[in-house]
Amino acid sequence: MSTQRGADPASSQTPADDRTERREAPDSTDRAGAADPTDHLISTDHTLTGPDWAMEYQAITGTMVVGEETVEEEKFAGVKPKAEVFVTSYLAKDAGTDRPVVFAFNGGPGSSSVWLHLGIFGPRRVLSGDVDDPQPAPYGLVDNPESLLRYADLVFIDPMTTGYTRAVVGGSPTEYHGYTRDRDLVGEVIRIWLGRHQRWLSPKFLAGESYGTTRAASLAGHLVARHGIALNGIILISAVLDFATIRFTRGNDLPYLHYLPTYAATAAYHQGLGTDEVEQRIERARDFAATTYASSLALGSRLSEEDQQALAEDMSELIGLDAGYIRRARFRIEHRRFFAELLRDRGLDTGRLDTRFTMAPADLNNEVQEVDPSHMFIFFPYTAAFNAYVRGELGFTSDLAYEILSGRVQPWSYREFEGRGVTATEELSAALRANPDMGVYVGFGYYDGATPFSASEYVLDHLDVPTEITDRVVRRYYPAGHMTYVHEESRIAQSRDIADFVIANVPGSVQR
Repeated sequence: MSTQRGADPASSQTPADDRTERREAPDSTDRAGAADPTDHLISTDHTLTGPDWAMEYQAITGTMVVGEETVEEEKFAGVKPKAEVFVTSYLAKDAGTDRPVVFAFNGGPGSSSVWLHLGIFGPRRVLSGDVDDPQPAPYGLVDNPESLLRYADLVFIDPMTTGYTRAVVGGSPTEYHGYTRDRDLVGEVIRIWLGRHQRWLSPKFLAGESYGTTRAASLAGHLVARHGIALNGIILISAVLDFATIRFTRGNDLPYLHYLPTYAATAAYHQGLGTDEVEQRIERARDFAATTYASSLALGSRLSEEDQQALAEDMSELIGLDAGYIRRARFRIEHRRFFAELLRDRGLDTGRLDTRFTMAPADLNNEVQEVDPSHMFIFFPYTAAFNAYVRGELGFTSDLAYEILSGRVQPWSYREFEGRGVTATEELSAALRANPDMGVYVGFGYYDGATPFSASEYVLDHLDVPTEITDRVVRRYYPAGHMTYVHEESRIAQSRDIADFVIANVPGSVQR
């Protein structure tokens, strides 16, 4: 149930702000890029119900202007608007400032927050179906009684050129298409939001998925160093924290080692094995990758003929590829080649985001995966659902395209890492050392072929923090892909795990 109204400056959840417009939803059309940008937020009231409970909440949806202090000729020139950032906030009615707040975003780079928003965290979720339960168009939306909103207020942030977020007229969107400036923009949204909603004393959490975990790890350090904001916890789903562990480049054997357990899980799944057997295969692959495989790759051309054949046969049994193919690849299997090769005899490619999915390629002799079957399956329902939801239930309209997953942010800048690998581990380690009470939740999907779980395990095992701090890191595993919540059992289990994590990291809270 929902009712629509302009954002109410008198609301205890929405303190007065003379830049907040009080207009009805139809006037939101074509406001992006206004010459004199102002915040434009629409407030609606809703009720979320469960089997034996109900809660009322307020949704505040729209764009907020983010500016930047400028100095010209050594003189303060004021705060100049830089971006109109699209934000959706969900606030429990009649709740105090001691209620936790979770700031959530996805990755890409170039992804809106729609996946976490309508996939797992928000009060409404999309019916996208799954491998064994595909949903045909036009799809649908249902209440999400497992929503994290039951335990924390939620703020979904779309970075530059994603969702409805755009630069102001005359501004440069490319300025924010890079590691540091992207992080800083999201950090400013968080700082401003805390002030306007009088939530500086609330327990604070970040939640990111995929590249959003890179952003979250970097933000944890940035918020401490720049704004003195101590977080209670960070939620990382399908994490990538050090790109050297997943980028296939000549001379770097880390990706081959850390993709092997994911290859093994994928092969076991498509061989029809159950979850217990898949987990056993993963353990074997972990041990093999850390010992025999790692030492063999290190030997290079010094590996004997006999040992090469034995290595190829062992790998073949684990990951399901022909031993001859493995030898010709010099035991180094790039992931898109694996996705094209595993089920070639069936005329299928496996997915990348979720390796459980399959699709026939246009070229049955394709060398690498051409189109990700899982991306195509997931992209359509989320696009339809959000465009219907934001207008029909949240009351915000715009003729702009809502950029679900945009290539317009490319090329993404990593100039800060020139001459070295892209990593957020330094900032995450610094945040943990400065704030050892901060918790970290990391959720892994066995069938995630984009950010393999072993890579993040390796990074977490090598953080520059005292051993006792690593006890604050919670690891949870699910028989699912990159978007773990596409798998229904995993969605329910992960929702419960994350709620427990938030509760456990709020001082004085009682576990449910």
